[in-house]
Order: sequence, then structure tokens, then C-alpha cells
Amino acid sequence: MRSLHIDTARTWRGGQNQVLLTVTGLAEIGHQAALVAHEGGELRRRAHEGLRFVGFNPRSEFDVHAAWQLAKVFNDLQPEVVHAHDPMAVSLTALALQMKTGLPAPPLIVASRRVDFHLKRHAFSKWKYGHVDVFIAASNLIATILEDDGIPKSKIEVVHDGVNISAIDHQPLVDAHGAFWLPKGALLVGNVAALADHKGQRFLVAAAKRVVRALPDTRFLIVGEGELRAALERQIHDLGLERHVTLTGFRGDALGLMKSFDEFAMSSPTEGLGSAVLEAMACSRAVVATRAGGIPEAVLDGQTGLLVPPHDEEALAAALLNVLRDSDKRQQFGQAGRERVSYEFSVEQLIAGTIDVYERRLRDKRAKA
Repeated sequence: MRSLHIDTARTWRGGQNQVLLTVTGLAEIGHQAALVAHEGGELRRRAHEGLRFVGFNPRSEFDVHAAWQLAKVFNDLQPEVVHAHDPMAVSLTALALQMKTGLPAPPLIVASRRVDFHLKRHAFSKWKYGHVDVFIAASNLIATILEDDGIPKSKIEVVHDGVNISAIDHQPLVDAHGAFWLPKGALLVGNVAALADHKGQRFLVAAAKRVVRALPDTRFLIVGEGELRAALERQIHDLGLERHVTLTGFRGDALGLMKSFDEFAMSSPTEGLGSAVLEAMACSRAVVATRAGGIPEAVLDGQTGLLVPPHDEEALAAALLNVLRDSDKRQQFGQAGRERVSYEFSVEQLIAGTIDVYERRLRDKRAKA
């Protein structure tokens, strides 16, 4: 099967890891999978050698030149499946299909949906998503949102995001205490996410104030970069938490750092599923997270971690303290989380589920042609 995967983002985000896992996984089992992504983007830099890559430079959803480039790629590679992994990719695919592509038959158009935001309701949005044959939702919650937005249930499939457990196991542990001059033996709470409003780090910083009041030796690492860095720095300063909360910036060794955490915290007020949560579970870390979006589909409250309401710094602090004070509970949650990821959220299941969608939907499309 020939599949073409399109992602337009220039900067790195969690969903792009899923794109790489998908394309690489398909190629490894013999599918002719190619990746089209921003020529100067982070996804291009991280793409493995041997992966078929085509670079382009999209500027907007209405970039006719980028759409023309895509149409040319369609003509050259003759894909049976075109998988758009972000909204701009959907737009450019729809535009490219209006151009002469030389394809013998229309490809199956697949759109991934990994965020729990509603689709826009303006005319262009309805037009571009009207070209999609099937949506792959990363969680059941996202599937429900798509239905609420008017997408027929018959056009929605759920394939949970996955993690490459073997690759995670081979990531060397990074001594976070040594790397950031933290007190030896200090309990460490970690968060890995873009510094963006929908990741809710401001609630984690507010909760940290309550935590260190009860356990003064606790330290927090917030790993990631984004537009809210300055605001978070001000909040940390205003709360007098400079010694307790560290913004590390972007780290290529985030998984290694994660292995040093005593617990992983996810404070998002909205979340499609939470790939960082899955990675933390794969690292056998206890998780404290919000009951937002698809997170409850991954984290089982009281079994693999604790869940709290979004926007509730008091409840978040209480849950963090509950786990920090009980080393046995941390170990039990970590082990249970590792087992859950292995059975329910592995990269093998991601690939198998994706292929199943492709094959079934291609048969249906060809039968109707």
C-alpha cells in the first residue's frame, strides 16, 4: 500500500512524534510510506535516515503554491492513501485535489484529529473537511466532539496514540538532580509539554506553592518551550518559587529526564489524549493529571495515577502530595501504568489500528467507485 503523510508545522509538538511513529512503523513492515513536511521544520530534522521525505514550505491554508507542490507529489508517488495530520495539511490536500494530479483513482483521504478543540464552522472549514473520507480520532472523547461538530459517525474511527516502549527503554536516564543542581534526595515532580495556555502550567505552578509549603524539599521541573515562558517566569517570581520550580526550556533528552521524576504531572485544562502522559507511564512514572479530554482513557484514577478536575490548583496540589508522601503508591502506580501502556497504547497497536482503517476504508471507497 502506498501512503503519503502530510504535516505542515515548523516547530515540534507532541502530535508530530505520532506522525513519525506512524510513518516509520508503516515503512518497517513493508508499506510504501512517505512523509511530506516543512523543509526547515523540526519534523524534517528528526526524520530517520532511510525514511522517504519530501520537503515543502507551506505558509498558510490558502497557499496555492504549496498545494501545487502537493499535487505534483501526488502525481509522482501515486498514493492510495493521503493522510493529513494537521488542519493545514487537510486544507492543502483539498486544494491539491482540485488541480490536475494524474492519479488513476482518487486516493483515500484521511485526517488525524489529536486535539479536543471543535472544528471551525465557517464555509472554508466545511469545504476542506468535506474532502475527508475518514477521520482518525486519537481518543473516544475526540470522536464525540467530531460528532457534535456534524461529522457523521460513519466517517470516524478511533485509533489511540501509541508509544515506542522499546525506544523509550533505550533512552539513557538523565540525572535531573545533577543537571539542574537540585538538592540530593529532593522529591521531583516533572511536566513535559509546550508552554502554552492549553497545557495549563500556570495551575501547576500555583499548586507547587501549596506543595512546597507542606514538603519544602520538593522540586518541580517544567520541560518545554513556548509563548507563555515569560508569564510563567513572572508567576514563579511572584510566588517566591525560584528555588523550587525550574523552567528547563526545550530538551532533546526529555525522556531521560522523565525517568528521574518521582511523579509526572499533567495540568492541562484541555487535552486530546496526552502523548507525554503515555511516555511517563511507559517510564513507569506515577501520574497526577487533570480529568481533561482523553486523559481518563489513558490514566485510570486510583490505579495508574490520580485524576483531578481541570483548573483546580488546590485539588492538583492535594493529589501531588498524596503521591509524593507514599513511595509504595508511586511504585504501584508506575508499574500499573507501564503494564497499561504495553497492552493498550503501544506503537504496534497504533500501526495495526491505522492499517486496519486504511484497508477497510479503501475497500469501501473502491466498492463505491
